[in-house]
Amino acid sequence: MKTANLAIVFTDIKGFTERTGGQTLEENQRSLATHNALLAPLFKAFGGRVVKMIGDAFLVTFESPTSAVLAGVAIQDKLWQHNRGVPEGQRLDVRVAINVGEVRIEDGDVFGEPVNIAARVEGIAEAGEVTFTEAVHLAMNRAEVPAEVVGEFELKGIRGKVKVYKVPRAPWRLEASEAAPADVVTSAADPVQPPFGNIALAKLKDDPYAPSSLLAPELTQKAGELATQAASFASSAASKAVTMMTSNRAALGWSKAQLGGSIGVALVLVLGLWLLLRGNAIERAIRDVANASSEQRSAAEKTARGLIDKEKDAAKRQFYLGELAVASDDGSAVGYYRAAAKAGSSRAEDRLVKLLSHPKCSWRSAAASTVGDLKLSSAKRTLERLAEKGGDDDGEQVLFLGCNSKTAAQTALRQLER
Repeated sequence: MKTANLAIVFTDIKGFTERTGGQTLEENQRSLATHNALLAPLFKAFGGRVVKMIGDAFLVTFESPTSAVLAGVAIQDKLWQHNRGVPEGQRLDVRVAINVGEVRIEDGDVFGEPVNIAARVEGIAEAGEVTFTEAVHLAMNRAEVPAEVVGEFELKGIRGKVKVYKVPRAPWRLEASEAAPADVVTSAADPVQPPFGNIALAKLKDDPYAPSSLLAPELTQKAGELATQAASFASSAASKAVTMMTSNRAALGWSKAQLGGSIGVALVLVLGLWLLLRGNAIERAIRDVANASSEQRSAAEKTARGLIDKEKDAAKRQFYLGELAVASDDGSAVGYYRAAAKAGSSRAEDRLVKLLSHPKCSWRSAAASTVGDLKLSSAKRTLERLAEKGGDDDGEQVLFLGCNSKTAAQTALRQLER
């Protein structure tokens, strides 16, 4: 029998059963499809594994309690974005409940009292909130997300009372969002900022392979504005040049040059913007791997690897292999980034520093050892934080040995000082 200490997350849509009574089958399926498309990528982005879906409910496991809470926060802020743009009848108001403990794993499913407690907590959770047990509160990194007590509850079938917490609403901290002006009246029905200040969604902005739908819309909106400005610029320049040619034949040569140059500048702006948003062919292929379903993953990885193999620059090739490994959740990414960094890739160095904050102990430890060996001074501050606090899962068994990223970071700091 296999067991593991996991964070258990249950979500469901408030009032879904009642809603289905007034919907056609097609409307019901469309609502569920939208719900799944919004939530499933967020679970994955924060390291969650979807165990199963039952109607409008998700059961998801996380190795890190902190990541589980952050995923819940990201879901609520993402749904806030969605709900502001749809009619009242298409709103998705979701409950999120989290517990942590040792569960039994059989045929990919999870069983045990921690699962039962999470399910019971979901029954008392409010829509729009992220609710979790005291066990989660004690196990999570409380510097990442604050918590406030909801109360102690007697849950059906559970011995003793269970202390329940929730994440308080913003503006205790804001990311990629600004507080409302003093003269703006807010309400629970129409707040002017996401309920949890985008604190979790902001973390995905540094992930180049997070699905674009997960990110705050500011980048896409800005891109559209810039593209519109570029097109307007080209159109205006062309109009002026044509006017000059029509009114002054002597200026014909200058007008053609002006027209060509103006349109050329505009095209460069649009092309550059497109490349910025889409990345090159290899990056797009790696992004496809990150977003692929389990059935599509193998073919997507093969396509990406074929493109990477054609890259002649050794540093870039190793860097992209590292990116592909990250998209595939493969711990060999650290080795590829190491090779790329030794070949002179500053991007690989940045990735190694970011991996010091990875939710898995094995990844953090390998990254710490690598930055220590490479003597990356840019990693010192992050190493100091890891050396002081360690990680939620320090002590897990990896190849029959205990993993301790805190100790690995302390060793790496000593290497930097030599």
